[in-house]
Amino acid sequence: MIYKVLATKWRPKFFSDVVGQEHVLLALVNSFSLGRVHHSYIFSGVRGVGKTTIARILAKCFSCEVGVSANPCGVCNNCLAINQGKFIDLIEIDAASRTRVEEMRDLLDNIQYLPIKGRFKIYLIDEIHMLSRHSFNALLKTLEEPPSHVKFLLATTDPNKIPATILSRCIKFYLKKLSIDQIHTKLSFILKKEKFFSESDAVEILSRSADGSMRDALSLADQAIALCNGRITNNKVKSMIGIADKEYPLCLIESLVKGDGEQLIKLLNKIELNGYIDWEILLADILRLLHRILIMQLLPNANINKGDKRSFRLYKLAEILSPNDLQLYYQIILLGRKDLPIAPNYRIGTDITLLRALAFSYENHIQ
Repeated sequence: MIYKVLATKWRPKFFSDVVGQEHVLLALVNSFSLGRVHHSYIFSGVRGVGKTTIARILAKCFSCEVGVSANPCGVCNNCLAINQGKFIDLIEIDAASRTRVEEMRDLLDNIQYLPIKGRFKIYLIDEIHMLSRHSFNALLKTLEEPPSHVKFLLATTDPNKIPATILSRCIKFYLKKLSIDQIHTKLSFILKKEKFFSESDAVEILSRSADGSMRDALSLADQAIALCNGRITNNKVKSMIGIADKEYPLCLIESLVKGDGEQLIKLLNKIELNGYIDWEILLADILRLLHRILIMQLLPNANINKGDKRSFRLYKLAEILSPNDLQLYYQIILLGRKDLPIAPNYRIGTDITLLRALAFSYENHIQ
C-alpha cells in the first residue's frame, strides 16, 4: 500500500478548501465574476501557506472542461489530470534547479504553440526568485505581452529578489502566515477525519510549532502519529518538539520577580533532567507570558478568569511587576534568544540570559 502524507492527501482542491488567505481568494473569485482575468500572477509568502496550491487551483479554473470560472468541477478529465500532476498543458517548473538562461530560452521558444487539451498553456514557475539575471531578462518581454493562450503563475518565498520590471507586469498577492487558531481548527478536523485520537493541548503545541505554515503543521502531525502510535498525547508531543511543561516558563518568571537566582538554576536543571528541551522555544514561551502580563497591565479591567490558577498567577505578576522591569526582562530575553546560536551551548546561553535579567533587575532595585 502506498502511503500519502497528510500534506499531500489534504492539499486543497478548491478555493473553499484553502485555510485563511481570504484577501487573495476574494480577489481571484471576483476577477472571474467580473471577467477581468490577468495573464500573469505572482504569489509570495513563507513556506507552506498555500502559494503553489492556490496556483494549481487557479490552473483548474482556467482549464476546467465545464468553463472558465472560480468554481472548477473537479471531476472532468482536465481537473483530475491537474490534481494528479499529469495535465499536459500545465507546465510546472522549479526555478531553483533551472536557473540557466539557455533553459529559460528553450522554455519560451515553445510558448508560441497552442495548448493541446486545455484553453490555455499554463506555466507555473515555483521559487522564481532563484532565476539568474539573464533568465529574468529573457522572460521579461514574454511576460509583458504573452500570447492570448498563455498564463503565467509564479510563486516565491523572497519577492525582494525579483526585479521590479517583472513584478510590475504581474498581479501580486502576498499570502499571510496562518494564525494558531486557523491551523488548530484545520488540524483537529483532519485528525478527526483520519480517526486519530489527539489531545487538545497536543494539537495546540503542533499548531504553534508550525509557525504559521499549514504544511509544517501536517508534517509535524505525521511525525507525532508515528511517535505516538496513532494516539497523539500532550507529553509525547512535548518530547518530540522539545518544549518544557507549560508550568516551567511561568515558574521561571516568578523566580525572576522574587530575585531568587538559586531557584532559577534549580528549575533549569530540572527542565534539562526531564529530557530533551529546545532552549530557544523555552525563552520564546517566557516572552509570550511577558507579553500577556503586559496586556494585563495595560487593560486592568479586562475580563480575567481568576478561577483559572494560571491566569490568576499572571494577574498577580501584572500587579507586582513594574512596567520598567517588565520591559527590561522582555528586552534582555529577546536579545539572549537571538544570541543562543553563538553561546558555548544553548543551556549556557539560557542560563546567562536569565541571570542577566536577574542582575539588571537587582541593580535597578538598589539604585
